[in-house]
Amino acid sequence: MQYPLNLSFKIIALAPQLSVTDAGGNLVYYVKQKLLKLKEEVTVFADTAQTQPLYQIKADRILDISARYSFTDMSGRQIGAIKRRGLRSIWKAHYDILDGDTIVMTIQEESAWVKVMDALFGEIPIIGMFAGYVFHPAYLVARGGEGGEVVMRLAKQPAFLEGKFTIESKVPLEGEEETRALLSLLMMVLLERSRG
Repeated sequence: MQYPLNLSFKIIALAPQLSVTDAGGNLVYYVKQKLLKLKEEVTVFADTAQTQPLYQIKADRILDISARYSFTDMSGRQIGAIKRRGLRSIWKAHYDILDGDTIVMTIQEESAWVKVMDALFGEIPIIGMFAGYVFHPAYLVARGGEGGEVVMRLAKQPAFLEGKFTIESKVPLEGEEETRALLSLLMMVLLERSRG
């Protein structure tokens, strides 16, 4: 995979849809979240026509701040999961990436203040439309839990009426470890979009 990856989604879409492209502009993932589901369910495709499903992401419970979102490939094989750290994630986003029940990586915001300012600025009438140009929250993926080696960084980019992010690779990952980290970032973006 050629990094950096570019992630984008329309802010005013009925059903959240994300596109992930590599540095060469090639589509890596196309994500469509299902509407009106009691339990969160997301399908990750290899194409925008949604004919080649790659992965399923499903919540283990209905509308819970600490829900666990499991990743499976289309044969039903478990790849991993992501879980928000409950109340700890209200101020500063914090997610655990799991392999089975073992925490293998974490995702944390670099600065909670940037996220707060981005959300507050976005609520100001008319001026708030330009919030995407002012504050740019970033998230770090660390291997081995808190304080571990940073392997990826996702940062919000300037955009108007669209969410744009860049995913940088800090340490090369391969196979399932890379897939697990990327699927976790995609799910985190979907969960955090309501917070800015």
